[in-house]
Amino acid sequence: MIKNVAITLKPSGDQKFINTVNHVITWLSNKKISISFLEKEKDRLDKVADLDALNFIKDSELEKSDFIISLGGDGTLIGTCRRVEGETPILGVNYGKLGFITEFSAPELFDALENVIKGEYKTKTVNIFRLKVLRQNKSIFESRFINDAVLSKNNIARLFDLQVESNNDVLFSVSGDGLIISTPIGSTAYSLAAGGPIVHPDVGALNLTPICPHGLTHRPIVIPDTQPLSLRLTDKERDVCLTVDGQVAFEIGPDDEIIIEKHAKDCVKFIVNQDKNYFRTLKEKFYLSKKVF
Repeated sequence: MIKNVAITLKPSGDQKFINTVNHVITWLSNKKISISFLEKEKDRLDKVADLDALNFIKDSELEKSDFIISLGGDGTLIGTCRRVEGETPILGVNYGKLGFITEFSAPELFDALENVIKGEYKTKTVNIFRLKVLRQNKSIFESRFINDAVLSKNNIARLFDLQVESNNDVLFSVSGDGLIISTPIGSTAYSLAAGGPIVHPDVGALNLTPICPHGLTHRPIVIPDTQPLSLRLTDKERDVCLTVDGQVAFEIGPDDEIIIEKHAKDCVKFIVNQDKNYFRTLKEKFYLSKKVF
């Protein structure tokens, strides 16, 4: 039985979006369901809702809810996933632009909520990957990602050299603008724009996609997601940035090592839109010709 619901919101929204949030609050309240928002949303909701009727929680408390509603685009859903480490199902509703990984569109919101309240829904499990940056063998930065991790310059456009190893084998020694390590879900984002392959989300893989490599033989490669990766700069280049899911950035030093690996139990659960088909969504969202598939 659903008693507690947490809601995450996109960073900004017009009055129509705020009105929708208010309607969701009213709808859930009428069903005697406790509603929580992240603490950072308190000032934003002050003018549209009775704050005394809402709970405001920390990121780490999201997973204590019976389920989570993500109202926003793909970025909002991705950010929500990084905050959740438990089994709490996430209902992703698109109020952004592309909305490729959000399962439901805005007009489907209340029908989806009704089904979830009744317990008439299915979920799918999506893996989360972990990374850490080591400096003199000590961890100085750790994060999780569901979409991609990117190494690139953070100021002037210059080539830099890096090496990627897995199980003591060198996979890449590449000079270029950077490297994208993407999950199957992230394969349709930055990696695709950089010439990487589209990988079905059911495939256990990681894409390694060089960004503008300075060489004719450096092509994207797909590896099993069970292989841990180790990345190092092979010169003394500075001003290199590690970006996680396009939302978190960390500056990499010339002697740092980046470790990326999958943990089998680290995952999130998406509430599935049973009327949605992956390949049909590809064609709808990316305007591909039906003849391609």
